[in-house]
Amino acid sequence: MKLGIIGLEQAGKITVFEALTGADISAGARTESHIGTIRVPDDRVDILRGIYQPRKTIYAQVEYFLPAGQPQSSEKRSGEQPYWTQVRDCDALIHCVRNFDLFGTQPPTPLDDYRRLDQELIIADLIVVEKRLERLELDQKRGKKADPEELALLIRCRESLENERALRTTPELATAHKLRGFAFLSAKPQLTLFNNADEDDQRPALADDLEAANTMVIRGKLEQELARMSPEEAAEFQAEFGVSAAAADRIIQRSYALQGLISFFTVGEDEVRAWTIRHATPAVNAAEVIHSDIKKGFIRAEVLAYDDLMAAGSYAEARKQGTTRLEGKLYEVQDGDIINFRFNV
Repeated sequence: MKLGIIGLEQAGKITVFEALTGADISAGARTESHIGTIRVPDDRVDILRGIYQPRKTIYAQVEYFLPAGQPQSSEKRSGEQPYWTQVRDCDALIHCVRNFDLFGTQPPTPLDDYRRLDQELIIADLIVVEKRLERLELDQKRGKKADPEELALLIRCRESLENERALRTTPELATAHKLRGFAFLSAKPQLTLFNNADEDDQRPALADDLEAANTMVIRGKLEQELARMSPEEAAEFQAEFGVSAAAADRIIQRSYALQGLISFFTVGEDEVRAWTIRHATPAVNAAEVIHSDIKKGFIRAEVLAYDDLMAAGSYAEARKQGTTRLEGKLYEVQDGDIINFRFNV
């Protein structure tokens, strides 16, 4: 999962990136793009590792991407800004919004700032839609027929964007298979992160177009310091400032929920590993996440729910109790499933 950290200038994007990844970006590298990969914490993987004592343990990973530069106003639709081109391949966006006082500047206006940047996403997508519709119109004049489904979807996108509505507000557009190749920015799941001062853990009042479920508060500077501490120091620091869990963990949990992601596991003496897929993924497609050959030669999936393994105490005992089962291609994988794929190629 790749999460792009975006925001207006002085929103504290670098601070948030460092807080989430533990990185320390030097002054000379602050105008460059950065990637930080961190492990997704999962107690189930820790417990499975203890049971199987594998040679390797592989956790799911999250990749945070901080694009180079700053977003500029797109009043003239002459083309897409390089800033936005960088984040089109991200799975979701973390929109960092300043909600702290900054010396020499006006007081924060978080809701106005949120809307300003969201409008930039909308304009960037509108540029892409208009260019594609122009191309389709030109092709039709040359006798080449357009895909009617794609054309209808693009016209609906244009209507939504011209009315200043992000595509994420219309699920059938945001998830349309025919539109995936455009990687629309305003269609991506988005977590709005209000970056507060150290002593402020309150979320600002929300407008009607912002859902509480898609917003979080982070005390960026405080979390940045926390990320650089030893576990013992961090525990004391968290107790002092009333931090129940590190922001990195909370953001991962919220990002998973926002995208409908779950984890399934493969286990054995060689390796215990967590795999990330979308909720309700068919078993045959989950197999492809591991290797395309497994999907190609899929026979059955031997499935054991994590909770059933814990109740039985061992895989062998779970088999005796009848809680392991064989599932076919269309079985929808559940969060926590332990799967052994049977295949032949």
